[in-house]
Amino acid sequence: MLRSRGLLALMLFLCGSRGVLAGVPKFEAHVIDPNIGNVCYAVASADVNGDGKLDIVAVSENRVQWYEAPSWTKHIILEDQLEAEHVCIAALDIDQDGKLDFAIGAGWIKSNSGTIQWITRGAKPEDKWNVHFIGKEKTTHRMSFADVLGTGRPQLVVSPLTRSAEGATGVRLLAFEIPKQPKTDRWMPTVLDATVNRMHAHTHADWDGDGNGDTIVSGEEGVFLVQRKGDAFAKTLLGTGASGDKPELRGAGEVKLGRLKGSRRFIATVEPMHGTSVAVYLNNADGSLPLKRVVIEETLKQGHAVWTADLDGDGSDEVVVGHREPGTGTVKGPGLYVFSSNDEAGSKWTKHIIDDGGIAVEDAFATDLNGDGRPDLVAGGRATHNVKLYINAGATK
Repeated sequence: MLRSRGLLALMLFLCGSRGVLAGVPKFEAHVIDPNIGNVCYAVASADVNGDGKLDIVAVSENRVQWYEAPSWTKHIILEDQLEAEHVCIAALDIDQDGKLDFAIGAGWIKSNSGTIQWITRGAKPEDKWNVHFIGKEKTTHRMSFADVLGTGRPQLVVSPLTRSAEGATGVRLLAFEIPKQPKTDRWMPTVLDATVNRMHAHTHADWDGDGNGDTIVSGEEGVFLVQRKGDAFAKTLLGTGASGDKPELRGAGEVKLGRLKGSRRFIATVEPMHGTSVAVYLNNADGSLPLKRVVIEETLKQGHAVWTADLDGDGSDEVVVGHREPGTGTVKGPGLYVFSSNDEAGSKWTKHIIDDGGIAVEDAFATDLNGDGRPDLVAGGRATHNVKLYINAGATK
């Protein structure tokens, strides 16, 4: 009898251990900034001061600031030095002096505006940073560094929100090459694609494993792969996006690439732009395109953030999603949620509440900020004006 009880206890322990690995961990919420300004447009991570620790970087309508790990002390490095409505940021040592720089997009909200620039630090730590011009592109909305031209060094990839001119066929997806003298020489742009309407976001991946950087874009017509083919670029439909009889009801907004166990990749989106749904796109059994669309959430309002990361260490990425206004489900929000796959195929997902009502999420990301090996979450708010950190506590909810 004692032996049987011992065996039963061992089985229950092992089942519980497997549950810990398969569940979504608890997150401890911390307010990093209660009032960043009118809007926290973007959040990112970067080692700004070179101490080996990842800091939090946030962009408001008129400022760029970073929060120093681990105390999260705020440092304002740019204020009222660009057109209003700073909207996106990307980090890289642009001039290769051993210190991190940032590219920034601003002025997106005006119909005929959109500026692209990069900034370098001042002579003293407390000085505001210096602004250097890159270019202009109407409604510049998202940017990132990736080597999409195959030169061996990253380019600044920029996706505007709308067409650059009346009569244009679509949005110009641009890659700006970093010149030898980036402060004074012209940053030459290459048009990667100009056929997608209302492009909301992009991300990067080596889609076909050839060692080249590819770009996944989302817009009114769906989700597309943009790849370099020799001296030209080709566009391939990956996902259909939402369907609707009006432009604002069609296509996809935010987009990220994730992986399930066995290296099965998937694409996660918010649909349509600023939409109500979260969808994942999975490989078809016959390998055909477009990918299979599976809707995993339909109760959001103003969905505006998506990220993928293996939050619980089980070998499959979860999908992190945020929205800006109260939704239509039992959990109204606005807030931040995590969706975990119930199977290795990604056909069914479970929703987990991280923050219900505490932040109107404009942007979010996941990364290990305290060095414990577990990805943490960071989100920036629109109507709530705040920046919050969610520490991954490791135990399941």
